[in-house]
Amino acid sequence: MTTSSSSSHLKIDFVSDVSCPWCAVGLSSLEAAIQRVAPGVTVELHFQPFELNPQMPPEGQDTFEHLNQKYGSSREQQAEAREMIRQRGAAVGFEFSPEGRPRVYNTFNAHRLLHWADLESPAQQAALKKLLLKAYFTDRQNPSDTEVLVRAATEAGLDAARAREILNSDEYADQTRERERMYTEAGIHSVPAIIINDQHLISGGQPVEVFERALRQIAGAAPATLSVA
Repeated sequence: MTTSSSSSHLKIDFVSDVSCPWCAVGLSSLEAAIQRVAPGVTVELHFQPFELNPQMPPEGQDTFEHLNQKYGSSREQQAEAREMIRQRGAAVGFEFSPEGRPRVYNTFNAHRLLHWADLESPAQQAALKKLLLKAYFTDRQNPSDTEVLVRAATEAGLDAARAREILNSDEYADQTRERERMYTEAGIHSVPAIIINDQHLISGGQPVEVFERALRQIAGAAPATLSVA
């Protein structure tokens, strides 16, 4: 028999990339759902690494060029998609720049910093994640730039000198790659992927109501697999 105390605490691994617009929407939506189910359901949230473009060079690539090569989309199609996702973000309180992101960048250093942040404090990791999403999608900044990363870490309450030390080394590179491999080998090939209690998978930037229903169901459910496509 499952006790109410154990069933009301959930561990959530939010697998995502800071260059993924749907991850920004999904996180804002999930956080709104977490607020709705509190205080009856408490959540321990951790952010796990996934790189959409692991081979991206340091200078990045023009966004139109990148999406055109990847999906064959025209400027008009990209503008329509950008406006649609801007509206989805606005509905859950995330602001996308109307002009969109100018370039697509490598995000490995951002993931190394997030790995360290989680060791320091899950709350600070969450703050850093949201600051990096804002830097890229709202402020159109480069999430691979050391100064952008250090500034975000400082705003999240983390030690600036330690953040810079990590970024100027290979520290946490092996651990980050191992985490990436683990989720890829587990079948995660698109993000966001939200894994609850290591058993239940919700895929995509779902509406608040979908996350809320899932959290309430899982908090009181016997072990089972819940998949929301």
